[in-house]
Amino acid sequence: MSDVIPEPAQPEGHIRHFSVLLSPTPRGARLARLLATEQLRSWGLPLERAAHVVAELANNAATHGRVPGRNFALLLYVVGGTLRIEVTDTRGDRLPTPQVPDGEDESSRGLTLVEALADRWGVTRGSHPRKTVWAELALGEGESPEPDAPDSGPTGRPQELPTEEKEPHQTPPLPPAGQTHSRE
Repeated sequence: MSDVIPEPAQPEGHIRHFSVLLSPTPRGARLARLLATEQLRSWGLPLERAAHVVAELANNAATHGRVPGRNFALLLYVVGGTLRIEVTDTRGDRLPTPQVPDGEDESSRGLTLVEALADRWGVTRGSHPRKTVWAELALGEGESPEPDAPDSGPTGRPQELPTEEKEPHQTPPLPPAGQTHSRE
């Protein structure tokens, strides 16, 4: 395992990012992978290694970092030629360590896989009770997103300026008192 490494200084310039809060459940972990894959696709970045890393980190957050009622956060950002994946959970008391899995054991392989796929990875303690497990993947030439492409907003979708005015949304009328809507 890598030692805890201080956060890199944030360079000036264009930084593409995507973040989302998810429930610490198997469904939340699956959604993290699906959302990350779609975001990376929209940025024109390679998917395979990053999708595996997101899946493992999100699964660990949902399994080992789970605190009922507290979400975990997924953050993706690209700076220069590096994709950084961060997963933050609220179990800062449980720091991850790679384990050598037993021959038939189907678990305990997640961080070993992250270690193999990522160029760098580590753990950063956050404000109590949080911790962030992060991984960095170097993007090859031609894999960095275009610097002039539209930036992503909090949902990861490209921001678009409205081009036309939309009709106001109208709610359906309520039935007269004492009656209910028909289900037919």
